[in-house]
Amino acid sequence: MGKIILTGDRPTGRLHLGHYVGSLRRRVELQNSGEFEKIFIMIADAQALTDNADNPEKVRQNVVEVALDYLSAGLDPAKSTLFIQSQVPELCELAFYYMNLVTVQRLQRNPTVKSEIQMRGFAESAVEGDTAQRQGIPVGFFTYPISQASDITAFRATTVPAGEDQEPMIEQTREIVHKFNSVYGPTLVEPEILLPDNAACLRLPGTDGKAKMSKSLGNCIYLSDTADEVKKKVMGMYTDPDHLRVEDPGKVEGNTVFTYLDAFCRPEHFEKYLPEYPSLDALKEHYRRGGLGDVKVKKLLIAVLNETLDPIRERRRYYESRIEEVYAMLEEGSAHARAAAAVTLDDVRNAMKINYFGDKELIASQAKAYAEKIHNS
Repeated sequence: MGKIILTGDRPTGRLHLGHYVGSLRRRVELQNSGEFEKIFIMIADAQALTDNADNPEKVRQNVVEVALDYLSAGLDPAKSTLFIQSQVPELCELAFYYMNLVTVQRLQRNPTVKSEIQMRGFAESAVEGDTAQRQGIPVGFFTYPISQASDITAFRATTVPAGEDQEPMIEQTREIVHKFNSVYGPTLVEPEILLPDNAACLRLPGTDGKAKMSKSLGNCIYLSDTADEVKKKVMGMYTDPDHLRVEDPGKVEGNTVFTYLDAFCRPEHFEKYLPEYPSLDALKEHYRRGGLGDVKVKKLLIAVLNETLDPIRERRRYYESRIEEVYAMLEEGSAHARAAAAVTLDDVRNAMKINYFGDKELIASQAKAYAEKIHNS
């Protein structure tokens, strides 16, 4: 079997630079590499509803926003299957079967579940006992590692491009696969996570210097932001709070502007925008010893980011004028994804021996046994 990718995003808002450097840019590279037999990219609307059940319109409207971000970033429906999670009901059935293979205690120990619960404002005590529902955590949200395992295994994904914060989720999927195969026989494929190869991309901080770029914290630069919006956000970006004057020595470590330059800057950018510096390392060294102001560094970052985003903006304008085609593409991709998931579900049902109507041997043997019983009575 060839190598297969499954990855995706929750449609709770537009995608931002954290998504781009953490996974999306890599997806495009992998799509165009020819290394993978199949690539499935999911808009995880069902998962988004686990903590947005009271605001389904928000999820509904953002499905097309995420699709536009995918297409504008360079994902090609001719090379990657783009689909909507809720339109593949086989995923729900698989998740239901996997629930019997995972304990509540194991879910409570999942670091990603704990951090997500805290980030989304659910009661922290809910992860310490069996009071999740009474504390306000929806069961669907609490069990989303199982849902994610269903998404990954349904397409027999060998590779999941994701940020480091998703490593506990992939490990839980591997545990479910191992348990299923141990109980029912070899059926499912264990996936491997594919992390960004640039350390600065593992978890891009927000513009305010917080540990993670987050829509809920309002510290994002979106792929769809205009050049002026990018400029405004970068100029307000967190730097070294002790670098008060140009002549003061500055810290590069923990300085958000330099973290972004690590993630986006290439050697040719200096020849184009700051020819007096041969490299980013030279720029960092000048900043460390003093004599380099934050504004000059931020102007470089603005130029680099807008150069990166300009072709993305151009493709987005193209698809924004063709929304009907975007939905048709998603419908076709969802049908293709459903067909692939149905094959895995059949294998799972066969392994679990709940394929009653398809098991002609079972029906024939039981018919024969009961016929003999009647004959001998």
